Amino acid sequence: METPVQIEFKGIEANDRLRDAINVHIDELESRFGRITACRVMLNGPSGHHQNGGQYEVHIRLALPGGHEVNVRRTPKADERHSDIDFAIGDAFKRARRQLQDQVGLIQGKVKTHGGK
Repeated sequence: METPVQIEFKGIEANDRLRDAINVHIDELESRFGRITACRVMLNGPSGHHQNGGQYEVHIRLALPGGHEVNVRRTPKADERHSDIDFAIGDAFKRARRQLQDQVGLIQGKVKTHGGK
């Protein structure tokens, strides 16, 4: 079963090359970590009004079985590499991969939590 993927483009022209790159990243995440029930990716083009002027922002929300989620929403600060849309997408999915790895570990009971007794 294929993961439902929603991709939004804001301040950037929608195109198949970016959609394909995002789908490759999602497929890689699913092959490593298992089923993702839904994925939403928002690509925001550069804006001269923010302190991160010429940089792209990529926000990712992954829905997992059992109501678990992974959200990548951090905006890069002063990292000019994010002026390249391909780098920004790759970096966001790298952060999603780390969060997903942690989340899957928690779900499977492989990661210790530091809760009070």
